[in-house]
Amino acid sequence: MDSIVVTGNGPLRGQIPIAGAKNACLTLMPATLLSDEPLTLTNAPRLSDIAMMGTLLQSLGAEVAQMQGGKVLALSSHALDNHVADYDIVRKMRASILVLGPMLARDGHAVVSLPGGCAIGARPVDLHLRALEALGAELDLRDGYVHAKAPGGLRGGTFEFPLVSVGATENALMAATLARGTTVLKNAAREPEIADLARCLRKMGARIEGEGTSTLTIEGVARLGGATHAVVPDRIELGTYMIAPAICGGEVECLGGRIDLVQAFCDALDRAGITVAETEAGLKVTRGDGPVRATDVATEPFPGFPTDLQAQMMALMCTAEGTSLLEERIFENRFMHAPELMRMGARIDVQGGTATVTGVDRLKGAPVMATDLRASVSLILAGLAAEGETTVHRVYHLDRGYESVEEKLRNVGAKIERISGQ
Repeated sequence: MDSIVVTGNGPLRGQIPIAGAKNACLTLMPATLLSDEPLTLTNAPRLSDIAMMGTLLQSLGAEVAQMQGGKVLALSSHALDNHVADYDIVRKMRASILVLGPMLARDGHAVVSLPGGCAIGARPVDLHLRALEALGAELDLRDGYVHAKAPGGLRGGTFEFPLVSVGATENALMAATLARGTTVLKNAAREPEIADLARCLRKMGARIEGEGTSTLTIEGVARLGGATHAVVPDRIELGTYMIAPAICGGEVECLGGRIDLVQAFCDALDRAGITVAETEAGLKVTRGDGPVRATDVATEPFPGFPTDLQAQMMALMCTAEGTSLLEERIFENRFMHAPELMRMGARIDVQGGTATVTGVDRLKGAPVMATDLRASVSLILAGLAAEGETTVHRVYHLDRGYESVEEKLRNVGAKIERISGQ
């Protein structure tokens, strides 16, 4: 397995381009299943998860072509010949469940394996299934697969999510576009990726209102057409690279960054003494000469502080002046990076869903192990600020969510390299 070696090398300066959002693209790609006309996605990120979703769509009979080095995806589902999403593909990525709603809505039947993904706590698909049942789906779970059918087609309905769920909102939204009548989704997730999906679906002919709010109203149509759509910038990659100059010092401009995507995160950086300024090209992040201030954060659904930036924020707080509390309210078991940071000299006490972090003068390089996608990059960030050399093992997680991470960080002055086969 590959490893990444990072050596603390002082302040960072320069520009980092922000790729299209992984989580948005993984949702937009299954939208091709709703139509027999082509869907073209621009600003697509070049990631292993995107390739895996492409493989899944191809297994269903869709055509998937990568152009311009993978930044443009040409999708077509004009000749679907399979409605079974097999375990061998689905187990590798939780987003695979998002093919269920579109297939069911278009053709009235689908069989989808229960999904896999990062081991960061229980993330059941029951809300996906309950929302689809509210639209008239008949579901049967057996042998690890969801067997779904709607012989007469889906019909509009009202469903209130008992808990905010991004994936379930996306699945129900796509399914509702072809359901007969009106669908109202209450307590829906408000993430930018859902608004991006709604904009794409609207280009395809869907009738949707309320994206960005907790209530989505969808008037079903008989069919959807093709479209060309640019994937929204990745707010998690954006936040990650904003941490880099915050933890190392210096000034980095994140090209394509938008403050509306990361407002709560920017608020936390401001409390920590980090300056974020909008520019014509994106967001510029500057750390002054003074120490980073300890800052408390609690993860929440959008527009709150993102759970996917909690590990990166913990790395920053390890070097802050004072003691901070990081509360994880979205996923249990998402502090697995804490013991690895402690190997680097961090002072962290985890009790249930709260981590108490007392800043130290300097982290020290050490061999560490990545446990999931965001933990991987938090250890790289810590290594950038540490004294000596840090080797991050099992970085295959990293390639699921970060495009060219070594190149992007090297271009702003980081000393980082990938070692193959270790």
